[in-house]
Amino acid sequence: MTPILISLSSFGATEVRRHGQLRFAQLAHQAGADGVEVRGELLLNGVAELSALAQALPAMIRVYSSPEGLWAPDGQLDAEALKRGLMGAQALGSARLKMSIGGYRPGQSASLARVSQLLDGSGVELVIENDQTATAGTQDALAAFFAAVDAHGHPIGMTFDIGNWHWAGECPLLAAAEFGLRVCYVHCKGVQRDLRRWTAVPLAESAAPWRAVLRRLPVNQPWAIEYPLVGSDLLLVTRTELAQLRDVARSMA
Repeated sequence: MTPILISLSSFGATEVRRHGQLRFAQLAHQAGADGVEVRGELLLNGVAELSALAQALPAMIRVYSSPEGLWAPDGQLDAEALKRGLMGAQALGSARLKMSIGGYRPGQSASLARVSQLLDGSGVELVIENDQTATAGTQDALAAFFAAVDAHGHPIGMTFDIGNWHWAGECPLLAAAEFGLRVCYVHCKGVQRDLRRWTAVPLAESAAPWRAVLRRLPVNQPWAIEYPLVGSDLLLVTRTELAQLRDVARSMA
């Protein structure tokens, strides 16, 4: 069975910052989610909040999402950002840290060795997400990074956000064909386009062929809801979305 998680940003940044991530993690648990993705950019009380989440939800899968890029915009490895991410994951009791590559540029063999050094013995798996930028969200940028990682001999898995490719002007179907074998975590996100920009929407409202993308990705790896969960009965909305995504996963198993 595919584990179904909820990225806590799905409940809206304003509401999550107002009430704290623990409240929404407990709601996700009550709704039947298998786990939650805790967002570093929405923390109110740093390590203390992460520790409280770990203690309150010991049976749930927990993923820590760092808002920082692994490489700085100038192309230099941001080792301190990785250390902060690892510290956050460890405080959360999470076996998985999600980051983007940020400003990575080819030819970074020395900094890749440093990444391996920091990961070794941490007890945390680093997974790289395609974000919405040209430097860290395109097929070319990510293919160059993963090729260098593989050549270095320290494989790193991928978080595949099925919606983010649209912001980067990329085709998610082609990306799924290229990166599918290394995907170990999936962000499920529908998209719609207005005159000016892309917006995230529930999968059922998406203008993109999300089912076709999911069919090209592993079904035995965790999927996370990362689209707006809103409504007067938020628990019911969350339960409904979880049930619908589980039905999709079962149909593809």
